[in-house]
Amino acid sequence: MTHRIFLSRQHALGLTAVHVLLTLVLGVFASISMAQTPAESRKPGQPVTLNFNNADIEAVARTMASITGFNVVVDPRVKGTLTLVTEKPVSSRMAMNQFLAALRLQGFTMVESAGLYKVVPEADAKLQSGAVAVDDAGAGNQISTQIFRLNFESANNLVPILRPLISPNNTINANPANNSLVITDYGDNLRRIARIIAAMDVSNATDVEVLPLKHAIASDLAPLVLRLMDSAGTGIGAVAGQIDSSFKTLLVAEPRSNTLILRAANQARVALVKSLVDKLDQPPAQGSNGAAGNIYVVYLKNADATKLAATLRAAMAGEARPASAATGASPAMALPGASATTAGGQVQADPATNALIITAPEPQYRQLRAVIDKLDARRAQVFVESLIAEVSVDRAAEFGIQWQGALGKNGDGVIGLLGTNFGAGAKNIVNLATQGATGTVTPARGLNLGAAQQTNGVYVLGFLARFLEESGSGNVLSTPNLLTLDNEEAKIVIGQNVPFVTGQFTNTGSGANNGTVNPFQTIERKDVGLTLKVKPQISENGTVKLAIYQEVSSVLAATANAANGPTTNKRTIESNVLVEDGAVVVLGGLLQDEYSGNQEKVPGLGDIPFFGNLFKSEARARKKTNLMVFLRPVVVRDAQSTERLSVDRYDLMRSGLKDAQPVPSTMVPINEAPQLPALPVARPASAPVAPAAKPQP
Repeated sequence: MTHRIFLSRQHALGLTAVHVLLTLVLGVFASISMAQTPAESRKPGQPVTLNFNNADIEAVARTMASITGFNVVVDPRVKGTLTLVTEKPVSSRMAMNQFLAALRLQGFTMVESAGLYKVVPEADAKLQSGAVAVDDAGAGNQISTQIFRLNFESANNLVPILRPLISPNNTINANPANNSLVITDYGDNLRRIARIIAAMDVSNATDVEVLPLKHAIASDLAPLVLRLMDSAGTGIGAVAGQIDSSFKTLLVAEPRSNTLILRAANQARVALVKSLVDKLDQPPAQGSNGAAGNIYVVYLKNADATKLAATLRAAMAGEARPASAATGASPAMALPGASATTAGGQVQADPATNALIITAPEPQYRQLRAVIDKLDARRAQVFVESLIAEVSVDRAAEFGIQWQGALGKNGDGVIGLLGTNFGAGAKNIVNLATQGATGTVTPARGLNLGAAQQTNGVYVLGFLARFLEESGSGNVLSTPNLLTLDNEEAKIVIGQNVPFVTGQFTNTGSGANNGTVNPFQTIERKDVGLTLKVKPQISENGTVKLAIYQEVSSVLAATANAANGPTTNKRTIESNVLVEDGAVVVLGGLLQDEYSGNQEKVPGLGDIPFFGNLFKSEARARKKTNLMVFLRPVVVRDAQSTERLSVDRYDLMRSGLKDAQPVPSTMVPINEAPQLPALPVARPASAPVAPAAKPQP
């Protein structure tokens, strides 16, 4: 017996005009047929035929509720029409499943909570209280949540793989604590994901393999093999910068037994690594470094090993890479004691033998050796000749007449004094008259003419005339010479180490010390004389750049015993110049001419021609100094040039000592002065020696 329920426009004739208009606008045309019986008389579970054409979703939901007997509620946000048609009668369960499929296509779904079925937007379904299962996925077109527990695979590794298989409105989350996945989606998709997870959640790692080596070094071979196998370690295991070790080929060197410890994802990887190790673990080729392997020793001829090693390490630093990036190894695989950054080679200096110890593969060693051969070349030297010429002339003249006398007689009530006195100390007539008798002062230098007058039985100096003319000259010529390497500073100091008082203390004790004096002084010593510092730099075209510091200092003779310490004259030149090879350059000079005059006289009387000299004292001084500094650099590029230069200077000094021999004497039996011996090796005739440069003032 078949029942048919039909809803058409005829049943709506009794409705109000508003209901008719609403029915026409929404286009509701639904037909549920049952054989010759009205809908009210249909029993639950009987087959039904669905015929909804652009029917309102809410109306269709109410109809499905009456068919299945479920309580269905429609969310107010669910709007729209639905078309649902079946060609033949279907069960109520099948009808509900088709209804859910139609809602899914519209972006809606139905969730069940405590016996109440809610039609909601798909994006909000995961927030509704629905079914949660561990094994069963639930209905195919109904959203539910399922928990997947993993045994071997990492939950974090599967999240990026499964996320594209889940609808955008649903979620997938990983719980690293218990290695599980929580997925919310439609039941049919959950069953598909369950099959994918079951296929991937298997053990992938092999057992640990130990590979002994015969010829190669384990710590050198491990990074090379890992780099070749790097493609196997950057696959699906790389998530957010992390690499799961179960998908990688792990290769660790064990230095004590010189073995490799291997763990791979599968047996095929193990076989590949073993094949590579067998091919690389070969004895050294003929003509190689032999038992030393990839450690080479390079003895240097000219360069300094410590400085050259630092230069090579700096040049190799540009090619350095982090160890994990260069070898494909994770930080956990780093070898004990390995450098954080390597460029495939290391350079160490041995100062005792001036040699380099290079640890590198042979191709890289050949590259480093080519650089070392270029840097370990003989460096040119520079012979610097300097000439310091100083000529000074000092002249001084003094003339003065002084007189003193008393006016009056013994016993007079008033006695007058008349006279002149100029200068101070030993130049003053009053000082000489009062202190000369006691010996506390002596006349000043020069010609002193005096006359003494007897007064009351005592001779008193009454007239003093002083004449002095002083002249002095000096001619100082210094020729310090230096030989130094290119770009190396040289220094020569010729002079005295003079003490200078920097402090003093005098403690006059009392009481228990009984007036004991404990004085002390602090003294600082400084070099006074000639100082020359030169740092040459030779360019490709032969020009020499010189960084020069020249100092000429001397102690002023008049202040040698001064209480506050001596006074020094100091002349300094500090400059950078460019000079051609063998050319002479003037660094600087001093042309100084000083004049000073002093006159003391009696006003008026001192201005009288000729007779005015009796009433005045005059002193004049003039000092003239000429100082020039010259420099001449000579580039010495090879051993022959150095030898010629040394022999030339040696012969020059030897000839000077030979000419300075003392005159033979029978009374004084010392007739020989020290003399340099002749050189044992004669100069070759093909190497003429240039005459020594004569210093010029």
